[in-house]
Amino acid sequence: MPAWKLAVASAVVALLAYLSLWPVPIEPTTWQPPIDRGYQLPFNPNQHLAQLERLNTPAPGPEGFASNSKQQLYFGLSNGDIGRLTADGIDIVANTNGRPLGLRFDHDDNLYIADAYQGLLRLTNTGQLQTVLTEVAGEPLRYANSLALAADGTVFMSESSTRHAAADYGTYETSLIDINEHGGSGRVIKFDPSSGHARVLLTKLNFTNGIELADNDNSLLITETGHYRVLKLYLRGAKQGQTEVFLENLPGFPDNLSRDSDGTYWLGLVSPRNALLDSIADKPAIRKLVQRLPAFLRPQASRYGHLIGFDAAGEIRYNLQDPEGSYAHITGAERIGDTLYISSLHEPAIAMLPWPIKTLW
Repeated sequence: MPAWKLAVASAVVALLAYLSLWPVPIEPTTWQPPIDRGYQLPFNPNQHLAQLERLNTPAPGPEGFASNSKQQLYFGLSNGDIGRLTADGIDIVANTNGRPLGLRFDHDDNLYIADAYQGLLRLTNTGQLQTVLTEVAGEPLRYANSLALAADGTVFMSESSTRHAAADYGTYETSLIDINEHGGSGRVIKFDPSSGHARVLLTKLNFTNGIELADNDNSLLITETGHYRVLKLYLRGAKQGQTEVFLENLPGFPDNLSRDSDGTYWLGLVSPRNALLDSIADKPAIRKLVQRLPAFLRPQASRYGHLIGFDAAGEIRYNLQDPEGSYAHITGAERIGDTLYISSLHEPAIAMLPWPIKTLW
């Protein structure tokens, strides 16, 4: 056999061996996603987000927002900074040495921070950064994500994955790994600041993401990104401890949740669903093979702007889109006065939309 043919044959054998045998950090499970209905009612495509104004941030990824008693907007960035929006621009008030995601203020304007690398932190109203929680039920926090605070001060936190640590790969890369695996290792945690006690409320979730309280703090809405849905967990009453599907078969990957003063729940859809990912959901061996491909060949988040608002009954109030993705990978929103501030996984800016908008659709 000519040398060049031998070289080609050897390369092919090596490639096949790599695609079949190279170790990867996932053990995919089989599941059946709902049929993708695409962008139809109540999610018809539109251009409502195309004219957003942008405020550049010192680093990319203003993913999570919170506002204090003075109605000042706070946000976390990919370099660990906690920023505050002021009349003169942006002040950096702290750095977590991690990746701050979910933010929420308590009644005393202490800022709780779900840091994907560090766990649950607290920035006191005097400017001290404290570590509050790094493990729960004997399990280290590997991917703290979002927060909700009840009127009595109780903190609820989502942890996206207990198998894959955000610090090992980065928050975005880890989300791709966990969603491809679909192993159901996410959980929801309840923390009592007065006692320091934390316990697990819910497990076996596929990339737990945004959470927000509902029904006068009697229930909790939970974004399950890997299942394209929002769940409701009953905290009190006749259904205490029960979980039901609240919104399902969304046209994209849902991210953060926040509740507006008018009762609207804002939910960012960070990217449209991926047809390849859905088509191999019941083929774990192929998903393992896909994980062995170079990163640029694996399914990625597409550039598409989409933010929805729904009420306490799950009825869609707002469907705001930009199919061109001029401001993409939207994670959520926070309204302060006559401005709706919109957050993003990757953008180096905060987006702003004048409020109220003229139309719902």
